[in-house]
Amino acid sequence: MCKKLMLVLALTALTGAAVTPLRAAVYKHSGCSEAAKMRFPTDHAARKQFKHWCKDRWKIYKKEHP
Repeated sequence: MCKKLMLVLALTALTGAAVTPLRAAVYKHSGCSEAAKMRFPTDHAARKQFKHWCKDRWKIYKKEHP
């Protein structure tokens, strides 16, 4: 029983250590530019306005969730 528990804890620790850098890389950038391109593919002015709005929201989110 103890060996199984230690094996599970070791696997959990290894998995957590491997996933943590990936998670940090995913949330490093806001992705607002890509979202604006998908939402407004032809309207450059709307795309720019949406990108600025999204970036402001992203900054608020990053401040609240360091």
